[in-house]
Amino acid sequence: MPNGPLIVQSDRTVLLEIAHPEAEEARHALAVFAELERAPEHIHTYRLTRLGLWNARAAGHTAEEMLDTLNRFAKFPVPPSVALDLTETVNRYGRLVIERDDEGLVLRSHDEAVLRQVSGNAKVKEFLGATLGNDAIRVQDWARGELKQRLVKLGWPAEDLAGYTPGTPHDIDLVEDGWAMRGYQQQAVAQFFEGGSGVVVLPCGAGKTIVGAGAMAAADTTTLILVTNTVSARQWRAELLRRTSLTEDEIGEYSGEMKEIKPVTIATYQILTSRRKGQYAHLSLLDALDWGLIVYDEVHLLPAPVFKLTAELQARRRLGLTATLVREDGREGDVFSLIGPKRFDAPWKDIEAQGFISPAECFEIRVDLPYEERMEYAAADDDARYRLAASAAAKLPVIDALLEKHREERILIIGQYLDQLDEVSEHIGAPKLTGQTPVAEREELFAAFREGQERVLVVSKVANFSVDLPDASVAIQISGSYGSRQEEAQRLGRLLRPSSSGVSASFYTIVTRDTVDQDFARNRQRFLAEQGYAYSILDGHAVTGSDTE
Repeated sequence: MPNGPLIVQSDRTVLLEIAHPEAEEARHALAVFAELERAPEHIHTYRLTRLGLWNARAAGHTAEEMLDTLNRFAKFPVPPSVALDLTETVNRYGRLVIERDDEGLVLRSHDEAVLRQVSGNAKVKEFLGATLGNDAIRVQDWARGELKQRLVKLGWPAEDLAGYTPGTPHDIDLVEDGWAMRGYQQQAVAQFFEGGSGVVVLPCGAGKTIVGAGAMAAADTTTLILVTNTVSARQWRAELLRRTSLTEDEIGEYSGEMKEIKPVTIATYQILTSRRKGQYAHLSLLDALDWGLIVYDEVHLLPAPVFKLTAELQARRRLGLTATLVREDGREGDVFSLIGPKRFDAPWKDIEAQGFISPAECFEIRVDLPYEERMEYAAADDDARYRLAASAAAKLPVIDALLEKHREERILIIGQYLDQLDEVSEHIGAPKLTGQTPVAEREELFAAFREGQERVLVVSKVANFSVDLPDASVAIQISGSYGSRQEEAQRLGRLLRPSSSGVSASFYTIVTRDTVDQDFARNRQRFLAEQGYAYSILDGHAVTGSDTE
């Protein structure tokens, strides 16, 4: 009789018993197609969602493989209703396809009933034209993106086989001088092109920029790269100059500071979504050249207006790069339909086992509010409560103790609130870096940190994204964006690039006990649990060596 670590329930939840000897193997297999919902100490709860199943199918996994995982690791027989529902949901992907003939776009299905069902929907009709027999309907040329969005919401995702414009040819080669693409990076590029467009999910430090460069070299075309900020733009530029045959004259920056359009142009999301007199002022960038490839860095942060713009770019090949498909605004379905489904996903722990990212230990340290602050917290409204708890002065002695413990290592102290960062920076005598820090000063501080001239940096969420800090081995998180899972992923990712010292990374989150600070921390940790990282819970008094009150 099977006695595995999974319990599959008829409501499409899957419970994973963490202490089971096969739990780690089961978690890796399950993460391919199931979404982690809750991750307390002993039992993790996953859910089988339509989007998770469709992403797995698009990445090449079949319903039979997914059911085999459930059956192989299940403690009890998988409910027949779940097996049937999983199979039917997975098999919906690809029943509708978007193709191109000599006249334009066509929505086609070999299942006439499905085609008739979706084409009869009032919100789909506006995207369609003439009926072309029993198995096809003409699609309006402008409606490729909007149609895919609507079909996902209806539960019938269309596989887009309509092809892409090659763009203006531009020769780009990888220059593998003293380095080579890793196996998983090559596989990511191959699976991206096999699928046409879509998202590659890799941990921070695993070389997403290299995957982007590899895709550019494979496409040999003019490329538009969209990034989160100017610092990231310049890091992309430096990496492309180092890794490819591109020269400085071939790479342009389009940001608040510069407006260059070259065969490879790196633009910020902010400039693309900036408005002047109510209009997007820089939309002409999207048509400035005949782009053959558009790369979306940190695609989980794609601003909402860019989805609308992307809906109009469906004829151009699109590559999304991210460490997590989780979006705090719930628009994962729009990433799926407009950028493309997941094409490749390498679990963090697998890449860690290969030695390409540093191993990491995660700790939650709980501190107490003094009596007066507890009374103030109890009387405050919800917004003020989180700020009070997250900014508690009781965190300072723990910071001091951790700095002493890791005095030979390079440390990031990361927080949400500027006044809290000011206090910590002054308390420990370390430089502070926030969104208000000029770009030139940021780059100087980052360079000083990398070279060891500065051992500790106090940083705001500006350091969450696309910051190259290869020798950071300790992060101390003192406050965050409420319960943001994507932020937790990015902050741990700051530590995962292999350190020149060879030491394991340590990720500390200091939270205030019995407050919303602790509640939000639990939600943020969910993503790390999904990737196989466990948190050790420590008491603040034990860390500081002080006596319990």
